[in-house]
Amino acid sequence: MTNPVRTFVFTVSCVAGLALVAAQNPAPPPAPPPPTSQTEISIGRITGDIGAPLHYAVPDFIALTADKDTADAAKVIAEVLWADLAFEREYDMIPRDTYRTIEQTPTTDTIAFDRWRELGADGVVKGSVTRTGNTFRVEMRLFNVRGRGVALGRVYENVSLRNPRAAAHAIADDIHQSQSGLNGVAKTKLTFVSDRDNERVVDTVETRNGKEIYVTDYDGANQMRVTANRRLNITPSWSPDGRSIAYTSYMRIHPQILVSNVYQGTRETLTDEKTSNLQPVYSPDGSRIAFMSQRDGNSEIYAMNRNGSGVRRLTTHNAADSTPTWSPTGSQIAFTSDRSGSPQIWVMDGDGLNLRRLTFSESWADRATWSPAPYNEIAYAGRSGPGFDIKMYDVASGQTKVLTDGSGSNESPSFSENGRHLAFTSTRFGKVQVFTIARDGKGLRQITRVGNNTFPNWSR
Repeated sequence: MTNPVRTFVFTVSCVAGLALVAAQNPAPPPAPPPPTSQTEISIGRITGDIGAPLHYAVPDFIALTADKDTADAAKVIAEVLWADLAFEREYDMIPRDTYRTIEQTPTTDTIAFDRWRELGADGVVKGSVTRTGNTFRVEMRLFNVRGRGVALGRVYENVSLRNPRAAAHAIADDIHQSQSGLNGVAKTKLTFVSDRDNERVVDTVETRNGKEIYVTDYDGANQMRVTANRRLNITPSWSPDGRSIAYTSYMRIHPQILVSNVYQGTRETLTDEKTSNLQPVYSPDGSRIAFMSQRDGNSEIYAMNRNGSGVRRLTTHNAADSTPTWSPTGSQIAFTSDRSGSPQIWVMDGDGLNLRRLTFSESWADRATWSPAPYNEIAYAGRSGPGFDIKMYDVASGQTKVLTDGSGSNESPSFSENGRHLAFTSTRFGKVQVFTIARDGKGLRQITRVGNNTFPNWSR
């Protein structure tokens, strides 16, 4: 029986395609990704032993055109796909070196079901790569070993020769969605601040290095600089559609809030005050931005429309209020305030009413970030000895757990789109670097390694 294949057009929206948004005359913008067209025929779910995880294997993809680029891409896609599937810990990923002796059939139509069953595999991802001019065509089939059929089949067209990893990320997210109902994060990106370029800040008397905004794939690949203004640029925040980054820039005497539209290659200045405006963060629907400002003489929390209009003050206190974060529905905002004597996490409704304190047992708590649904948790940096640890506050129960292990100082948490992972910074190996970790404290990964890297923010 012919196994149905779900096909659609896939165009890589890789970091390499982002325009650098310079201080003067941004580079010509790249063409934005075209709409995705897809036709779904059928999808089946793989099942295994009750109470046991499914065992998946990802052999090297087949290179159907005889050139080095295709051969390299076939290997890279399989390696990255294996790592992407392992990242979510939904499946038991069989080590790739244990099945190199299983003979590959020359097409994606079938697999050696008996051999894979002997190995204990429940699902096998088999794929092929074909070069079509300046792009690749990638075909994938997820085989149900026990059922001896295809659980999922898709074709990805227009995959960039420069970034075949993007095809692996798309396949991983599709498998997670179809087989587990999980929104994977393989296609998401991180933005962060780095001083790795060692460029002196312009227009200053003292010698000091600038900090620029960078973006990277979720796993640390394809790190690319976004700003190039040789100033201090900090606290980047992704828009919910993943097409813009709001950030704080010291391009003038006082820091102001800017937005880089990474696919248009344009930049907007949202605040134009004679006082400081910092720490922008998008609301879940992208229509508003919360931020901290000193425009009324004290550090307070404000909110404005996406274009900078409709500014509204939300807090009123002689203490310092900072680092806002929206709840998943956008109805509440958590923030840091020292109105109780030391910095603690507070929360209020989106209009500034119903103010209450959340943290009481911390000597210092800062940089709160609210998890997406279905979780209802707030991660923050809590003082632990001479440094900080990442902690998680459960809003429903009021209970707090420690996520990091006290190694170095750990700060600036940011949740992934599905709420199962966090990015944060740590000094555990010396300089400040970006790491990711699962919400249960497992799966620690180092993302950056060059320079000092701070203020990570995970795209949706």
